[in-house]
Amino acid sequence: MTKNELIEKVAKKSNLTKRAAQDAVNAVFNLSRDALVRGEKVVITGFGTFLIRSRAARRGRNPQTGETIQIPQKKTPGFTAGKTLKRLIK
Repeated sequence: MTKNELIEKVAKKSNLTKRAAQDAVNAVFNLSRDALVRGEKVVITGFGTFLIRSRAARRGRNPQTGETIQIPQKKTPGFTAGKTLKRLIK
């Protein structure tokens, strides 16, 4: 499902105009993004948890030259599905 499809389904399901549904969906995404940027986790009960994961610094290899390189630590967004979602998909 794309973002546009989500907006259309929200508009239809909640009897909103497409513009109002777009504003609502964008607000949820923006608030979630802002919380993750601040380092907070976003818990949506029955769906899952969005959080920031840290990847440790490690050694890697340049495939073109075979040279060993140092890959720096970085943070990445992650998602863990909730129990309810896991049961529905199973």
